[in-house]
Order: sequence, then C-alpha cells, then structure tokens
Amino acid sequence: MPVSHDRTTRAVDRRVRVQGRPVDSYPALPPEAERGAVRRITEIGEDVLSRPCQEVTDFASAELSTLIDDMFLTMHIADGAGLAANQVGVGLRLFVYDCPDDDGIRHVGHIVNPVLDLPEPGGRRLIEEFEGCLSVPGATMTVPRTDRAVVRGLDKDGNPLVIEGTGYFARCLQHETDHLLGHTYLDRLSKRDRKEALRQMADRREEVFARRAQKAAHLGR
Repeated sequence: MPVSHDRTTRAVDRRVRVQGRPVDSYPALPPEAERGAVRRITEIGEDVLSRPCQEVTDFASAELSTLIDDMFLTMHIADGAGLAANQVGVGLRLFVYDCPDDDGIRHVGHIVNPVLDLPEPGGRRLIEEFEGCLSVPGATMTVPRTDRAVVRGLDKDGNPLVIEGTGYFARCLQHETDHLLGHTYLDRLSKRDRKEALRQMADRREEVFARRAQKAAHLGR
C-alpha cells in the first residue's frame, strides 16, 4: 500500500509506536531496512497475489528475519506504508508496515499470521478514501474501509501481538490483511472502476518504476 504523503509530513518528528508500543525516538529508515535487500514487487495478475497465503510455522529463524528485513527495505524504496509477503513472491501470512495514522502517530512493525478483528457495525464508520497498492503501480481509487481495525497475530519470534489502528493506519491493516487472503483492493471495486485502475496503471507504471530505481540508487541498493 503506498503511503499518503500528506500524512507522512504530519508524522515527521511526532510520536512513534513500534510493534504497538510507544518509543521515545525512531530513525526515518527502520533498522530492518538498513539490513535488508531489495526484492522485486509482484504485480496484479501474478498467481501468488490471488492465492491465500500459508501460515508461518518456523519462528525465530534466520530466513524469516531476512524476509522481514528485505520487505522493510523494499517497502521503503517503493514509498509504501505496508507490504505483504506475497507482494515479494512469498506466499506466507506476514506483512510489514511503516504507516502514519490520522493523528500523526507513526506505526512501525511486522505481524505474522494476522487475523483481522473489525468493530461491530454500531461501533465503526465506513470511510471512502483513495487507496493504492504497490502491486498496482500508479493507480489510486476510492475504497470504503472501516475507520478502526485490530489485527491479532505473532511477531517473528512467536510472541503474541495485538495491533490497533484508526484512520489511515486502520486502512493499511485491512489492505494488507486482504493481500494475505489472496485479494487486492481491485477486488473491492466495480468492473468500471477496476478497468479505470488498470488504465491508470498502464499510463503510470513506468514512471513509478523510475522513481523506485532512483530511490534505490540514492541509497546505494
């Protein structure tokens, strides 16, 4: 999911929560990204994006840590707010995020085997806002999402996690959980809007790739 740049500006030098816990300070480039390598981001139409992902069973492993590090850097290079494992071609239930909410709080972390928990209908609002996807480069469409969301899962060492989000961060949590079920935001669009999103992608895809390459070169990756 691409980051909303106006919310990024609001989140700079503000409160930060890492794995759901507040921290006093945090670098612009997360430590995981510093260790990571860039992976190719899958695109809409590739089979791995349309299959439900498998649960992670091997915790505290070097392979899982490396995947998370690589996902953080890949997300950063692509100006993303969230990235699911199948977006780098790995069909596991895992996503990473570095996303501001509507109050300017930056949320950074990862979650394994997440289960989405939405409030009861009386305790939530549906908000229609523009949404994009790193696997649909260049396209943005309005998508209704609830203004609050909770995901329950585990960290890479198998410890339980509960991550709560409101506003834009709640949208991110829902978007990334959808990916792990084999869905993209295009699946929530009408046929007409889906066609428009694909048209936007065709028009802007190369421009998006050029920006990613420029940012990777700037970081020496």
